Amino acid sequence: MDTEMQPIRIGVMGCAEIARKVSRAIQLAPNAVIAAVASRSLEKAKLFASSNGYPESAKIYGSYESILEDSEVDALYIPLPTSLHVEWAIRAAEKGKHILLEKPVAMNVAEFDKIVLACETNGVQIMDGTMWAHHPRTAKLKEFLFDSERFGQLKNVHSCFTLAGDEDFLENNIRVKPDLDGLGALGDLGWYAIRATLFANNFELPKTATAIPGSTILNEPGVILTCGASLSWEEGRTATIHCSFLENLTMEITAIGTKGMLRVHDFVIPFQETEASFTTCTKGWFNKAVTAWVNPPSEHIIKTGLPQEECMVREFARLVGEIKNNGAKPDGFWPSIIRKTQMVVDAVKESVDKNCQQISLLGL
Repeated sequence: MDTEMQPIRIGVMGCAEIARKVSRAIQLAPNAVIAAVASRSLEKAKLFASSNGYPESAKIYGSYESILEDSEVDALYIPLPTSLHVEWAIRAAEKGKHILLEKPVAMNVAEFDKIVLACETNGVQIMDGTMWAHHPRTAKLKEFLFDSERFGQLKNVHSCFTLAGDEDFLENNIRVKPDLDGLGALGDLGWYAIRATLFANNFELPKTATAIPGSTILNEPGVILTCGASLSWEEGRTATIHCSFLENLTMEITAIGTKGMLRVHDFVIPFQETEASFTTCTKGWFNKAVTAWVNPPSEHIIKTGLPQEECMVREFARLVGEIKNNGAKPDGFWPSIIRKTQMVVDAVKESVDKNCQQISLLGL
């Protein structure tokens, strides 16, 4: 086989539940292969590999250090708890491993900057696990949002992601543990809502972030279970984000422009794997009797044979392949938008901690 056509060998560092979905995606992607899996328990790694249909060629490791030392692993998918990211992502970069890192990428932007420095120093690619960004629908959303004739200028975005965790989730999940994923719902669900808002604003950072008074609910150890925030930009653009572990499953984007409107009801995980829809409206108004709409919203359906997580793995493996085989430089787009997402997460968290004080992001 031609060297340039050999699939990128990806190791899975950690056996978190979300790693099942990404393991499937790696096996579906034609330019990637699962090369190894590591856990702090060899038995757990063996069980994870067998229950997820790993190829016989995949190596099984009982420590994270072992997978770092494997010269036949090109890249690592890291779904470890957020508090462990800075250590293991840096160690992976120092071993020359490209990194697909679950979100939130770090506990704060200072930690992420250390990860990025290690990646830049060692010439490795980093991407986060925000899967919806790679869905074919997302490109169509962008076409509409930046069409001056159909959408006009963006004025407001509302994005939310909520789910109702059961008693076991709220007591035992790593996302509610301050020493594991201390950002709680904000770092997990809020990451998606913030990324959607930045996406609609062409990744321009807001100038301020303010937690909405009365919206925050913390658990007993002080981890965020529910919160909302308002964001503002120059020229009167605004946004609100909302995330919660205590409310029914909802994942919405509504973007309003001077000429049009866009709405997505399932932006994080589509209702169906094989197709996804969104609604647009341009120059909507009322009829003369004000009993119906003129130019009512229309639905657009995007059919796809590729799960969005496979699209993510394909793109990650493509970038790694360009570096490995053609001497390309790592793509700076991903660390740039990851950092901006983390900055907004940090600002909202700071506002929560400071009793809904307005936090400025200017000059950061």
